[in-house]
Amino acid sequence: MEGMNSSDVLHVLESPASSMSYHSSIPKPPPFPDRTFRTNHKRISGCSSVPKEILDSWDRLFKEGYGSDVYIITDGKSYIPAHFNVLSIASPVLQNLLQQSKVKNGIRYIKILGAPFEAVYAFIRFLYSSRFEEEEMKKFILHLLVLSHSYSVPSLKRICIHFLEQGWLAKENVVDVLQLARICDSPRLSFICVRMVVKDFKSVSSTEGWKVMKRTNPALEQELVESVIEADSRKQERLRKLEEKKVYLQLYEAMEALLHICRDGCRTIGPRDKVLKGTQITCNFPACKGLENLVRHFSNCKTRVPGGCVHCKRMWQLLELHSRMCNEPDSCKVPLCRHFKEKMQQQTKKDETRWKLLVGKVVAAKGKLGPF
Repeated sequence: MEGMNSSDVLHVLESPASSMSYHSSIPKPPPFPDRTFRTNHKRISGCSSVPKEILDSWDRLFKEGYGSDVYIITDGKSYIPAHFNVLSIASPVLQNLLQQSKVKNGIRYIKILGAPFEAVYAFIRFLYSSRFEEEEMKKFILHLLVLSHSYSVPSLKRICIHFLEQGWLAKENVVDVLQLARICDSPRLSFICVRMVVKDFKSVSSTEGWKVMKRTNPALEQELVESVIEADSRKQERLRKLEEKKVYLQLYEAMEALLHICRDGCRTIGPRDKVLKGTQITCNFPACKGLENLVRHFSNCKTRVPGGCVHCKRMWQLLELHSRMCNEPDSCKVPLCRHFKEKMQQQTKKDETRWKLLVGKVVAAKGKLGPF
């Protein structure tokens, strides 16, 4: 280029062929980023990690108070130096307080009262570097929960709730945490506290926190007692339904065993045309052994009339239940199946409804176990 004069340069710029040759050696620019790239770029930029050195710098800035222009006054007339810009960015509530505060000799003064100095110190430190000591967090977690909620610092609030939910709740503090959880709008934490009170009501109700709450917040005490009563009622109802279900399952098993004995025969009892298997063989029907003894008693009992013998009465009921569930009375080998089918025509509507309800529940139990 140094050996060329201005006319040569102009000639090159004006020559189309030379210009085309020159531009052909330049690579094509990359295409514009598409929508997928922009989406991934946003996702990546939202998952950044702050280096330890940066956090250390912010921690030093707070601890050394270099260039501080705010004094935070705490209980006991202690104060914590801080910076207007940092506090304003970290907390909109503190920003509003600082803007309204008066300036004296270039320093703004605000008060954070009602919490120990160490708790306020840990709170302000978190605003700078998002750091905390676990020992301090455990000691002042209730104060930090209230401070984070009061001054709108959701990141610290989430950390406090996480630690409480993951094992820092105990019978000694659960009542206090419950009250603060409701004040601080933490429904999940509140639910966990109520569940803990209900589960261990006897121990929790003997703590000092419960006694204080009983004096200062009797409405909450009544609510928790009602929750305990309701939970106990639900437990009793659940146990009742489990027992009821167990009875229906036993009836279903008895129906299976009865059909098995009358149709195929079992170890020591069965139809005359079947070869019995003997007592050494294991039967796959759980109710077979008990029903085997009941059938043998029924066949030999001298007072075998409905209502005359408790065991025979039970056998009559099983036979009638089978008849109501049987769809093949003409070919059924269970004794008295057809007899009970005919007897149904003479029963009252009340008895019919009662039997239909029982059959429906046994059939439902049968459906949960498998085919009949």
